Amino acid sequence: MTQQVYEREARKAYVRRRQTVVFSITGTALAIILVVALMFNFHLFGLGAYVTPTTEPNYGNVAPCAVAGKDGKAKYVANGSVGIRVLNGTAHLGFAKAVGGALTKRGFSVQFIGNYQVKKIVKGKPVMENVSNVERTTIYFGKNAVNEAYTLAGNFTDATMIMTAREDQLVDVVLGATFTDLQNEDTSPQEGKEITNVEGCKAADKMTNLPADTDHTAYTAQQTQQQ
Repeated sequence: MTQQVYEREARKAYVRRRQTVVFSITGTALAIILVVALMFNFHLFGLGAYVTPTTEPNYGNVAPCAVAGKDGKAKYVANGSVGIRVLNGTAHLGFAKAVGGALTKRGFSVQFIGNYQVKKIVKGKPVMENVSNVERTTIYFGKNAVNEAYTLAGNFTDATMIMTAREDQLVDVVLGATFTDLQNEDTSPQEGKEITNVEGCKAADKMTNLPADTDHTAYTAQQTQQQ
């Protein structure tokens, strides 16, 4: 009887030791997994860091270089000479109206405020549909409004510039989910100041395969930059 009790107690002790070892190993493993997960989450030592277009010049889009004047320098133009359309690319009602009003106060010549639309073919017919899932605020312009686009872009903190096949000087800004507020007016472009080109920019006349232009009323600047 004494031998049986001893063996039973020994088995219990063995089981407890095994459980302690298993729980210790499991706890340690979970702690390591948690630490590694946190390191990836906060990108410590570069772990889990992914180079996205947001870290690249112009958010990964090729931009034209600003156009130099007779003095060899490219300069920001007067806000009043920049004709723009402010288009809401999000589901937030009144977004474009609010931003358009703010840009008007800064002197920009706002030609239109409304929703961002794209043309789609439905049952063989062209139909304009609202787009409300634009991620990044985007400024669209043509080769004849490069400096105007730079001037407008300098008033945003999140905008990417994309040159299209547009021939006139109208500039579109499509508000995206990344927009929070305009650049502080004190640090926004000032007329006559030299433009800082986007890193890796290309001469506008060397850019090919440009996106097609959208339907709009052509705009010509009422005043031009002094050279």
